[in-house]
Amino acid sequence: MSPDHPPGLDLDRLRGLLDRERPGLVAGPLSGRLIEGRRSNLTYAVSDGTARWVVRRPPLGHVLATAHDMRREHRVISALHPTDVPVPRPVLLCEDEDVLGAPFYVMEFVEGTPYRTAEQLAPLGPERTRAAVLNLVDTLVGLHTVDPAEVGLGDFGRPAGFLDRQLRRWAKQLDASRNRDLAGIDELHATLGRELPRSPSPTVVHGDYRLDNVLIGGENDEIRAILDWEMSTLGDPLTDLGLLVMYGSPLGMPDSPVSTTAQAPGHPAPAELIERYAARSGRDVSAVAWYTAFAWFKLAVILEGIHYRYTLGRTVGRGFDRIGDLVPVFIEHGLTTLQEG
Repeated sequence: MSPDHPPGLDLDRLRGLLDRERPGLVAGPLSGRLIEGRRSNLTYAVSDGTARWVVRRPPLGHVLATAHDMRREHRVISALHPTDVPVPRPVLLCEDEDVLGAPFYVMEFVEGTPYRTAEQLAPLGPERTRAAVLNLVDTLVGLHTVDPAEVGLGDFGRPAGFLDRQLRRWAKQLDASRNRDLAGIDELHATLGRELPRSPSPTVVHGDYRLDNVLIGGENDEIRAILDWEMSTLGDPLTDLGLLVMYGSPLGMPDSPVSTTAQAPGHPAPAELIERYAARSGRDVSAVAWYTAFAWFKLAVILEGIHYRYTLGRTVGRGFDRIGDLVPVFIEHGLTTLQEG
């Protein structure tokens, strides 16, 4: 299959659908390419030679519909687009699997850079890096300011018992991939369960909020769009903050196969991210250590799942042989965060 016709994207059928549902939108033959680096769902850039769009669909041959719910992603960006939260403009949701073999949606293409590593941030310099990361916090505050009911998302999740369900969900994920002894992970899980904080009023939660899930561009390095809403729901907003703080913390592991941006010159320290969020949101963040430790636990489980699949020969690509070494590091960070909090 040619680069202009990547697997999972039938451009002729897509063109036919767009011509029927959005007449006049497409002005010429379509070409498409897979956008590398987006994680779970497949993301394609599509162009007619003049305008550009993005198509999001589940992985080829996927089974877990709940993890790749296109209607859910399309619904949340449609609800947030009229607000000040920067999201791409939605174009179309298609649940007819005859078109591309799975449900999908189309949205506008937004110019910008998703910064994934400290090395990618370095050319910005310390001042621009600092401003970009602080703007990431401010944009999160803006998301958490949106009243779900006012934008039609009042039934988007089940906020009651949110943290308890999250903890049980990730413990279940851990049990599904256990094939070795992981010192401290049961202690981390048990301590999180004993010290469950009381959640503030629920908001729309992104679920995977970090620097490489936003597009930054323009003269002022503004956040032009928040991407990857597949884990979004209604729940405890401080789970987003805890994850952001975790990703802003140095791993302390040289040559890690998983990169963070924390080591980039000018990157604000975790304490400053927390203070910024507290000042801008007015929320009580005194329990942020729990949320950050939960983020370390969640990522440890995710990485252990990847390591487990690697041991079964079910991963493709480089670097997977070292993922397992990271898991104890994440567990230790989680335990230390709880002790110091």
